[in-house]
Amino acid sequence: MFLDPVTLKGDHVTLVPLSPHHHDELVGAVQDGELWKLWYTFIPEPDNMGREIERRLGLQKDGSMLPFAIISNDTGKAVGMTNFMHADAVNRRVEIGGTWYRASSQRTALNTECKYLMLRYAFENLECIAVEFRTHVINMQSRRGIERLGAKLDGTLRNHMVMPDGTMRDTVVYSIIAGEWPAVKSHLEWQMQRPRR
Repeated sequence: MFLDPVTLKGDHVTLVPLSPHHHDELVGAVQDGELWKLWYTFIPEPDNMGREIERRLGLQKDGSMLPFAIISNDTGKAVGMTNFMHADAVNRRVEIGGTWYRASSQRTALNTECKYLMLRYAFENLECIAVEFRTHVINMQSRRGIERLGAKLDGTLRNHMVMPDGTMRDTVVYSIIAGEWPAVKSHLEWQMQRPRR
């Protein structure tokens, strides 16, 4: 398969294949900041975490997603989830998405390293020609994070999705293409070596 389960380990974070045994730690993580209350995201409520894990694992069986639990190397506990998704083996493209972190782990070295590990695997192991990122047009925190990675804005899909509250989501699409990866890689490695402020 294009997306075989894999573990990706860095200095601060380890991405491990998602499994039901991560349930309780992920419930604790999502309660840190009550992340599901952000109306413009798709973050599971604590009571729905089991169903969300099952949904992602179902998509993994179909070959369209590879879900990960994000493990803090400091604590050994899950602090969030992320995925390779919308896998297109023929055209060697994936999207990195469905990502969330507990509030206390946001804006830390974990996020940069997590994206670095996934991008490196996508370009150097899967030999992708492009990696996409998508988010709600008004989610400026997510957009700034994607842009800091070095991704370029491809465009906006207007009225792309219906949100749980019935509003319409305009989705902004970013990508990094294979020819950009060497420079993006160098930049991310430089960012990870800088002291955090």
